[in-house]
Amino acid sequence: MDATTAANLARPPQIGLVALFLKFLRFGLLAFGGPVAQIAMIRQALVEDERWIDRARFNRLLAVLQILPGPEAHELCVHLGMLARGRVGGLLAGLGFMLPGFALMLVAGWLYVSLIAGVAAWTGALLGVQIAVLAIILRAVVRIGEHAIEDRSLAAIAAASLIATLLGVAFWIPLVAAGLAYAAAGRRALIALVLVGAATAALLLGGGGNTNAPPVASAQALTIGALFVAGLKGGLLTFGGAYTAIPYVRADTVGRGWISDAAFLDGVAIAGVLPAPLVIFATFVGYISGGLGGALAITAGMFLPAFAFSMVWFERLEAVVEAPALHRVLAGVAAAVVGIIAGTFVQLSAATFARLPQVPLGVLLFAIALALAWRLKGGWVTPAIVAVGAIAGWALLS
Repeated sequence: MDATTAANLARPPQIGLVALFLKFLRFGLLAFGGPVAQIAMIRQALVEDERWIDRARFNRLLAVLQILPGPEAHELCVHLGMLARGRVGGLLAGLGFMLPGFALMLVAGWLYVSLIAGVAAWTGALLGVQIAVLAIILRAVVRIGEHAIEDRSLAAIAAASLIATLLGVAFWIPLVAAGLAYAAAGRRALIALVLVGAATAALLLGGGGNTNAPPVASAQALTIGALFVAGLKGGLLTFGGAYTAIPYVRADTVGRGWISDAAFLDGVAIAGVLPAPLVIFATFVGYISGGLGGALAITAGMFLPAFAFSMVWFERLEAVVEAPALHRVLAGVAAAVVGIIAGTFVQLSAATFARLPQVPLGVLLFAIALALAWRLKGGWVTPAIVAVGAIAGWALLS
């Protein structure tokens, strides 16, 4: 059978809406191990076993989704649901995939507020978890950077974005400047760094938003709308993986005094062990900040782009992403995101280590967790590192 014949035979079966929802709900219940494991599971079931789509088309689809912001495994489910039953099918497939993680994170948030937060017996274990998550974030920065930073100009953009983040420049300035500059620079790529530096200097001279967490005294009033926007911002800017959502959600929640850095890191840790896209950490942040309404609002904002890109615009995306200029814009944005995440890692580290009763022990635990994150691979690694951090923190930092 040639490739054309195989492609013609590959199509979703006749399936009811309820059956479609339950199929993707099952995928959601088994979605452990991060996007690589999640995509592999979906590929095996719907490409290799059930032939919903042929391999070549699946690979092209995945390439497009990896360029776009948002959790690609979730976007993949939405698109495959659309292939089966149109936009209603896409909506049900996406909801089915995300609901198990969402429900489990709500339970985790309730348990955290009710039984864990503020209890002295948990202090050391939580510090250990937060240190372990810092190591996981640093490893993620390096991994994302290995893919996103392809030349010295992009490395310079990432460095400039790191500095801008630490100086408190509003996140959108390095993103916009980097994307436009790298697209326009062509071979004269040093222009990119000049434009990023100029934009940064202009904002610093004129004042602007600060992505660092402000003192508690400057806390802003919490609203459901603001939590929705915080999630939407994270959902629109997740280039290169879910870790890229961390700076933006943190800036709009920790930065407004609605949740502490410690609780924020605990949410990232819990998300890493649930069957869900890692961006489900936003649900925890929303629940701690604003209860059930806050959790619903920030989650809706976070996942809205993942639904919208496939359900509204996907027919045009494959043509759009072929434009070389857009490739350069996205490459510049991705490099800037690497620098922003690195800057956020520095800020989170400073806040975490400032709370440690014994800094040398914290440094030792961080080094061990980083070594494990660096050398080990597999869906079990993140939960294992979090568990090691909790046990070591309870033993050494309590």
